Amino acid sequence: MSVATDTEITLLARKYALQNALEYDGKGQVGSTLGRLLSERQDLRPRAKDLMALVSQEVDHANNSMRQNGSEYVRKMIEGIDPNAVERVRQEKNAGLKPLENLKGSVVLRFAPNPNGPLSLGHSRGVVINNYYSKSNDGKIVLRFDDTDTVVKPPLLDAYEWIIDDFEWLTGTKPDVIIKASERMNVYLGYADRLLSEGHGYVCECTSEDFKHHRVSKKDCPHRQRTVEDNLDLWARMRNGEMKPGDAVVRVKTDMSLPNPALRDWPAWRIQNKKHPLVGDKHKVWPLLDFQSAVEDYEQGVTHIIRGKDLMDSTRKQVLLYDHFGWEYPETLYWGRVSVHEQGSFSTSGMRKDIELGKYDGWDDPRLPTLMSMRKRGYEPDAIESFWKEMGVTQKDVAISLDSLNSLNAALIDSTSRRVSLVMDPLELTLHGDIPSHALLPFHPDDESLGYRRHSTRKGIVIVDRDDLENNLRLKDFADISKIKGEYWITSLERSDGRKIVNWISAEAHKICNLLIPRGAVLDNKECLIEDVELKVGEVIQLERNGFAKVMEWSEEGRVLQWLHR
Repeated sequence: MSVATDTEITLLARKYALQNALEYDGKGQVGSTLGRLLSERQDLRPRAKDLMALVSQEVDHANNSMRQNGSEYVRKMIEGIDPNAVERVRQEKNAGLKPLENLKGSVVLRFAPNPNGPLSLGHSRGVVINNYYSKSNDGKIVLRFDDTDTVVKPPLLDAYEWIIDDFEWLTGTKPDVIIKASERMNVYLGYADRLLSEGHGYVCECTSEDFKHHRVSKKDCPHRQRTVEDNLDLWARMRNGEMKPGDAVVRVKTDMSLPNPALRDWPAWRIQNKKHPLVGDKHKVWPLLDFQSAVEDYEQGVTHIIRGKDLMDSTRKQVLLYDHFGWEYPETLYWGRVSVHEQGSFSTSGMRKDIELGKYDGWDDPRLPTLMSMRKRGYEPDAIESFWKEMGVTQKDVAISLDSLNSLNAALIDSTSRRVSLVMDPLELTLHGDIPSHALLPFHPDDESLGYRRHSTRKGIVIVDRDDLENNLRLKDFADISKIKGEYWITSLERSDGRKIVNWISAEAHKICNLLIPRGAVLDNKECLIEDVELKVGEVIQLERNGFAKVMEWSEEGRVLQWLHR
C-alpha cells in the first residue's frame, strides 16, 4: 500500500465526511467518518489520533453543505472525488429487510426471550425484525416466555412485565399473543406422553459421561430398546418425584450414526426440583428448550422462525421431532452475530450477578446495554428500530460501532433538543475591546420558537474549556477573539474567518452541575459549570459542541445530567 500524501488524506476525509452527511441527512459523525477512512487505509491507523482534527473539520463542512445546499449538491461533490462512493451510499440506504419467502396464508412469527432479566440491545433485534415481518404481512407476533429452566437461567418474577413493557416501548404496539411456557406444561407433558407412546422416545438412565461415550462411538444407549410400557412407567416415576435430578432424561430417538453428534438421540426432558417463581414446585420434570420451543411453535402455527446461526443445530433437532409427529417445520432464517465495540461482552445472567453483587445500580444503570438503561438515558425507539432494519437479516458476523445507532438517534432528537453550554475544565478569560453588555444565543439554531438564552457580558469575563484555548477563537454565537500581547481582545462580532468555534458561559451567571459519563465499567461523575438556565427533568438537551445529555435532576439541591452520546 502506498504512503498517503496530505492531499490524498484530505480528499479521503472529505469523501467519507460527505458520504456520512448524505447518509444521515446532514448529521454526519466524526467517529463514523474516521472509521470509514481507516477501513480503506489501514496504514493510517497509527495516525488516527492526529487525524481527528482534520476529520472533524471535514465533517463540519460536509454537514453544513448538506443543510445549506441539499443532497444533490453533496452527491456531486462526492462524485468529483470518487463516483463509486455515491453508489455505495445508495446501496447502504437501500439495504435492509428483504420480503419473506414461501408465504402460505397467514404469517405468524414469535419472539421468545428467557425472562431472567429485562431486554438488552441484542434482544431488541429479535423484537424489531419479527414485529416488522408480522405487521408488514398482516400477520401476528407471539411473545413467548421460554421459562422452563429454573437452574441455569432461573426466571426473575419482575422480568415478565419488564419485557412486555420493553416490547411495547420499542414497537409502539402490544404483542398479538403472550405465552408463558411454564403455564402450559400440560401441553408439553401431553406431547411427551405421545412421544413415548408412539415409540419415538425413551427414558435414558445413563450418566452424562456414559451417554457421551455412546454418542461419540455411535453406539445405541442400552436403554434405547425398552418397551413402550417400561418407558411410560419410568416416565411416571420421573413426574412423581420418585427420581432425583440426573437420574434420568427422556431422549428423542433419531439415529446414533448421524454425522452430527449433537443430533444423536438428543435430550428432551430432565428432572428439575428447583422452585419456579410462577408455578412453584408443581412439576418435577421440565422440557429442554428444543422440545418446548418446537411444540409451542407448532401449537401457535408459527410460519417463520428467525434465529441466530448458532442455533442451526436446534433447527435440525426440531425437524427430526416434527418428522416423528408428522408436522411441517416453519420456514427458517438465520442471522450472524453482532458485536458492538463499545459494549464489550454482556450476558443477562452475568449482569444479574453483578447487580446482585452491587457492581451496578440496577438494570437501568447507564453502563449496561439494557433497553431500560437506553430508554432512561434518552434513546428513541425509532432509532433502535432503524438500526436493526438497516442491518437486515444476514448470516455474516458483524462488528460495528455504536456510532451508527447514535447517529440515527441524534437525527431524531436534534430538532427538539435545546442547546445549552457546559464547560468541563473551566478557565476564565478577561476580554478587552468593545464588549457588548450581553449576548443573545438561540436555544436551537433552526427553531426560534424554542427561545433564546441571554448571557450577561458587561464585566468582560467569560469561561471556556481549558482544552479549547488557542490564540484565535470564535466564542459561539458571540464574537471572534484573539490573543494580542498576552490579552484577549474582541476583534469582530461577526465570524470573520475559519478559526476554531468554542462553547462558553458567562462568568456572571452559571451553576455547578454533575455530568455522569459511563466509561466501560466505570461511571465518571464529572463536576462541571453550566449556564444558568431552567431545564426540565427528563429533557434531552444538546451540550454545545459536546453532544447530548438527559436531565436527571434540576433543582437548587442538585443538578445532574446523564451523558447520552455525541
